[in-house]
Amino acid sequence: MSCIAVIDYDAGNTMSVTNAVKSLGLDVVISNKPEVLLNAEKVIFPGVGAYADAMDKLNKYELIGVIKDIVKKGTPFLGICLGMQLLFDYSTENAADIGKDRVEGLGILPGSITGFKENPTFPGLKVPHMGWNSLNIQKKESKLFKGISEGSFVYFVHSFYLNAQNRDDVASTTEYGILFDSAVERDNIFGCQFHPEKSGDIGMALLKNFCFLS
Repeated sequence: MSCIAVIDYDAGNTMSVTNAVKSLGLDVVISNKPEVLLNAEKVIFPGVGAYADAMDKLNKYELIGVIKDIVKKGTPFLGICLGMQLLFDYSTENAADIGKDRVEGLGILPGSITGFKENPTFPGLKVPHMGWNSLNIQKKESKLFKGISEGSFVYFVHSFYLNAQNRDDVASTTEYGILFDSAVERDNIFGCQFHPEKSGDIGMALLKNFCFLS
C-alpha cells in the first residue's frame, strides 16, 4: 500500500484530509518529522487560516527547507486551500498588520495571493467565498482532474485567491465575481483552492487521482 504523509504544522483541516485519504484504503501518517516526510511516497500539505501565521509555523517546525526538498526530489505533492497558496511567492493577507506590503511564501511556484476585496473589479459579493462552485478545467490532460467533468462543483471557503504567474501551471479556474485560479498542476506539484475532503464524490475522485499517481 502507498504511504501518504500529511504535513503537521497545526493546520486546521489536517484530520479531515487524513480521514478522507484513509477512506481510500491507504496508509496515512500525520507528521512534521523530516525523515518521515522525505521518505513518503506522496505528501499532502493542508491548510486553513492566515498566511503569515502559517509561514511562522513552518519556520517554527523547520519545514520550509523540507518542503522544498520534497518537491525537488520529485515526490507528488498536493497543497490544499492555504496549503496551495503557500506554494507561491507572496500574499497581501494581513501584510499591513505586520508593517509590510506582502508576506513572503515558499516561492516554489511563481504567483501571488490577493484578497477579493482588494480587486477593484470585484463586484462586492459576500466574502469569504463559501460554498459550492464550478470548475473550468484548463488542462485537458490533467492528472488531478482525470475522469472529472468540466463544470463539476466543489466546495470553497476563502477570502484570498491565487494569481498564478505562469498560466501553464493553471489546472482550473473558477468564477466568483471575478475569474480566479482554483487549481494548479506542474510536474509533481499539485494544488487546489477548494477542499476536496468536503467536495463529495468529485473531491474523493480528485484525492484518488493524486493518491494513486504512478
